[in-house]
Amino acid sequence: MYLKRKVYGKFLEWKRESNLTLEVSGARQVGKTYIINKFADNEFQKKIYINMLAESGTVFLACLEKARQWEPGQDRPEKPLQAALQLYDKSFIDDENTVVIIDEIQESAEVYNLIREFTRDFKSRFIVTGSYLGRVLSPDFKMSAGDLTAVRIETLTFEEFMEAMGMGELLAETSLYGLSEQEDYDQLRQCYDIYTQIGGYPAVVTEYLETKSIQKSREKLEDVIHLFCAESVRYFEDILDTTVYDNLFCSVARLLLREKKGLAEDSFSESLQKLVVHEYDSNISKAVCNRAINWLFSAGILDFAGKITECRTLDFKARSRCFFTDLGLTCYFLLKIGAERPAIDGLLQENFVFLELRRRMERLHEMAFETPAFATYKGGEIDFFVKSLIGGEKRYGIEVKSGKNQALTGQRALEEQKIDILLLLKRNTMGGIVGNIYTVPVYLFHRFRFDL
Repeated sequence: MYLKRKVYGKFLEWKRESNLTLEVSGARQVGKTYIINKFADNEFQKKIYINMLAESGTVFLACLEKARQWEPGQDRPEKPLQAALQLYDKSFIDDENTVVIIDEIQESAEVYNLIREFTRDFKSRFIVTGSYLGRVLSPDFKMSAGDLTAVRIETLTFEEFMEAMGMGELLAETSLYGLSEQEDYDQLRQCYDIYTQIGGYPAVVTEYLETKSIQKSREKLEDVIHLFCAESVRYFEDILDTTVYDNLFCSVARLLLREKKGLAEDSFSESLQKLVVHEYDSNISKAVCNRAINWLFSAGILDFAGKITECRTLDFKARSRCFFTDLGLTCYFLLKIGAERPAIDGLLQENFVFLELRRRMERLHEMAFETPAFATYKGGEIDFFVKSLIGGEKRYGIEVKSGKNQALTGQRALEEQKIDILLLLKRNTMGGIVGNIYTVPVYLFHRFRFDL
């Protein structure tokens, strides 16, 4: 089943406008290999695919070694990399109609270090990709920043999920502020509830589309989790048990529930390590825990929100709260630790908004700050704080509310002019505007623009 992905447009833009090697990153099982190969098949006359974790990678390395063979006194081989590709595929022609895909490139520093030559010495286009590109931080890997352009692939967004459900038009046309029919909002909310439970991993979404079973979708998600844990362990000499990651995931879920005020300075890793040691395994050291956290971040499984103290935009502290990068993971581990349903619903909504802000900070240049951030104010908390870079650079407080919560901290910050606009994102609303307070259905947040 083909799932339409918006990232395809970014690939087209790269083909039109850039001669750099394209580096495609993203967590395991987000559909990188599938969409890249589909793009290559559709947009180029010739495709060469090499997977450094498979036999094709071994063959390519052998071709590269043979093409480089040289003895003193002999003429040095000309263009050995082109010769290696011709050995690998006799039909290879170095022209703009050819694309070479090198998958799982993190498995070979030797090949990764050829990126400069890919960009500078070829007419052909190159795409490199991997699920664990954090590994290239090793000294064996030479950075080629000027020869790369990067695209990150995530799990399916809610927009992409709705496209797959055949309801993309309804999502695009429903009013943010209550001007559409009640049944339209009800239908979108029901789909949103499904999405927040299963998340956006392509295999999981496909399972749901075929079976309409949330339980079977969760079982498919378990397969993704187990695969990630099993593959990650082999990159660590001191982590021998895949349960370490499962325990870390559960601990992250517990911290999401416990640390609503954020964490003290430089204490996220310490808090997580203490929780893991206390509840699971006293043999896990702080160093091992830190490496595992950084690995989960670089592998695209976890990400962090910052903290803005007392709504002061210059008082920003990074890594003050942690979120999963897929709502299915969030829901799965919150259920696993026994969280109550109202708490799960609230955290899923926050996680949903975090991921949307994260995407928009990357692509639209609408907002300040390095990462999405929450704010504290006079003993309370505003779920997210945004300073717009367009439309007068206004300050927005975003409160993500379920039930009848009143967003008192946000209202106080608005009254005392610490923010200019209060945006309320709710699951059960049709939306509306009262003064500088905007209420929007949370599932339509992707269409709200910070240009008021």
